[in-house]
Amino acid sequence: MNPAFVAPTAASHRADEIARGYLGSITGSRGQLCTKPGVLLVPAGSPVLDALCDAEVPDPAPLLNDPIQKCFVTGVTSLSAHHGVSVVRAGSDSLADPPGTTLLLTTLDEVLADPNTLVTEVFGPAGLVVSYTNPADLPELARAMDGQLTATIVADEDAASDIALAQALVPILTEKAGRLLWNQWPTGVSVTYAQQHGGPCPATTSPTTTAVGTASITRFLRPVAFQNFPASLLPDALRDGNPLGVPQRIDA
Repeated sequence: MNPAFVAPTAASHRADEIARGYLGSITGSRGQLCTKPGVLLVPAGSPVLDALCDAEVPDPAPLLNDPIQKCFVTGVTSLSAHHGVSVVRAGSDSLADPPGTTLLLTTLDEVLADPNTLVTEVFGPAGLVVSYTNPADLPELARAMDGQLTATIVADEDAASDIALAQALVPILTEKAGRLLWNQWPTGVSVTYAQQHGGPCPATTSPTTTAVGTASITRFLRPVAFQNFPASLLPDALRDGNPLGVPQRIDA
């Protein structure tokens, strides 16, 4: 679900920017990226909600295959039918093939009361907006979430209240996600030395490795120790004089 937490001051100062960024992130590649921020948390009464309804979105485009199309329709239909969820943005093409963009709205209280139903991935151009009244309640949701690939905080660095919220969230999100973002959106994964594309289960079954970036090679390697072997029986990379400069033996 890759939750995105929008702090109050940022929501009031940058509503249009936040709406455009979020919609771009959940509709990029038609919402079929594994880092899509499926849940957006915003203050109740925030101008972000109106901005989300008014901002432009891409035209519908086909999903990857028929099973994904069927799962998307099933997922949106199921969430829409929940008593605590309302549809705030949809069109006649929302459940068509290809589907349009759908935005659903619920409250933090509803999510905390039924997280297994509401905090569920919908693979495709859809997102769940969760309104909150008290920022101090957001860490409770963060603790309740399973492992994620990413978690995003959108906040005003000059606002003490936003920073206080971030300070409460970061220690929890560090345990919950493999990549934390500040005032950016998680879709689009740069291939760099510092990249981490993974996270605690169920985001991945190998939380100590990354699937993207130079360190991803470790995901495809299995360490083996050769103890007290003669050099003639060692793999080439472990012999004296090898290009990697790895010594044959290190005495403790």
